[in-house]
Amino acid sequence: MRVTVIDYKAGNLTSVLKALHHLGAETVVADGPEPIEAAESLVLPGVGHFAATERLDASAITSAIRQAISRSVPFLGICVGMQWLYAGSSEAPEQKGIGHFAERCTRFPDGTEKVPHVGWNSLDVRAGSQLLAGIKSGEYVYFTHSYKAPVTADTAALTHYIEPFAAAVERGHVMGVQFHPEKSGETGLRILRNFLQWRSK
Repeated sequence: MRVTVIDYKAGNLTSVLKALHHLGAETVVADGPEPIEAAESLVLPGVGHFAATERLDASAITSAIRQAISRSVPFLGICVGMQWLYAGSSEAPEQKGIGHFAERCTRFPDGTEKVPHVGWNSLDVRAGSQLLAGIKSGEYVYFTHSYKAPVTADTAALTHYIEPFAAAVERGHVMGVQFHPEKSGETGLRILRNFLQWRSK
């Protein structure tokens, strides 16, 4: 499968491309809508502030992604790329997400633990996820984030830090992970491989 990786100038592009190439994937980098129109699959890496996703709107990438999703093109959002799948985030209240999931992302509450949540933490995997096929509850992945998505029926795996949050989300061909699979060792590579092998049910 050829993977179109979206570059909106605020993502961890290099490490994601390196991991995909390690798995044998052919990649195309898109910084505008044209490559997305012919995409076989899409990956949106993201780091930093949710407000940076405004660049997706300004460059017409958001519209192209909506059309691709409507064509059942597999989509994987990573970190802020996952948060963008929701209606929005309290990190940038005026900036809308794509709204594939109706909920909003919020900041971890202040408490005894430090925010941001940085480092390795374990997954509690729900049954039935194609993206997490072969991944067992208790396996560790690497996180770095201050904002998180709520646990809902679309949550494929949850993690606990201060409170439970969605570590992975999946509804049909649209998937997201809050952690960085490209920095999560063999577990992360297995998840990316599952995405590359994704087939509609």
